[in-house]
Amino acid sequence: MSGSEPTQAASILSRLVPRPPQPPKETVSRAGRNLWLAVPTALVLLAIVGLTLFIRIEAFVALVVLALGIALWEMAGALMARQFAIPLIPLLIGQSIMLVAVWMKGLGVGILIYFITCAVAIVWNARRPMGITDALAGGFALGWIGLIGNFAIAMAAMPDGALVILAFILLPVANDTGGWFAGVLFGRHPIAPSISPKKSWEGFVGSVLAALLIAWLMCGLVLGMAWYWVIAFGLLTPVFATAGDFAESLLKRDLTVKDMGSLFPGHGGMLDRIDSILFCAPVCYLLFALGLGLF
Repeated sequence: MSGSEPTQAASILSRLVPRPPQPPKETVSRAGRNLWLAVPTALVLLAIVGLTLFIRIEAFVALVVLALGIALWEMAGALMARQFAIPLIPLLIGQSIMLVAVWMKGLGVGILIYFITCAVAIVWNARRPMGITDALAGGFALGWIGLIGNFAIAMAAMPDGALVILAFILLPVANDTGGWFAGVLFGRHPIAPSISPKKSWEGFVGSVLAALLIAWLMCGLVLGMAWYWVIAFGLLTPVFATAGDFAESLLKRDLTVKDMGSLFPGHGGMLDRIDSILFCAPVCYLLFALGLGLF
């Protein structure tokens, strides 16, 4: 083997390794995003999700596997800003197997595969300096993205899974949209200025009103759930969606990045788009399972 061949192989491999996002840049827009890019991008993403749901539900499952794989790759790049090199290959393989297993065998099997994947990641990294620390960081990333993502797959497997998923997606979207409008128009009192200065109590009220509207339309009228489940969705979605936004904001602040990636114009990366949706997944799964009499 010539001396140049290992160098070429290393060069090719380096292109597959995620890179840390750039440090935050100042923005003067009150909206916080370029709306000319953000709005069309959001509409296209919603259309893609809608098509996968109503053409064939398995297409939505495949879309979730792809999206969460991209999100995990972005998280790996962001963690590199703090010198964490997580074992991406076993984590990606394990996450994909985990999500497919939830679709085929149920939530319990997926949770078991999560712990197996974490163990494999530790063994994979055992001989590297700081390998165990990197593997534990990988387990955190897999838990944040893949483990919580299991609940979205589990909702798709419910009776009327396409409608359940549509409601699940539209609730955080309504939360974000209502919060954005109310915050831009009326926002005066920040909820936690040190974490996310653009999020206000006025915006939170807008999130609650918008979430209640979608809960009434989708959970009440379309899925036929009782009024108290409608209220539960309308009140809990803003709480958990906001918690997801705050959690990612704290992580990005610690990692000194503005966005986890740059995949979507005006929106940042995949994880930036699904942070609030991920945090809503477990509570929405529980509410749908109870409200539809599946427990």
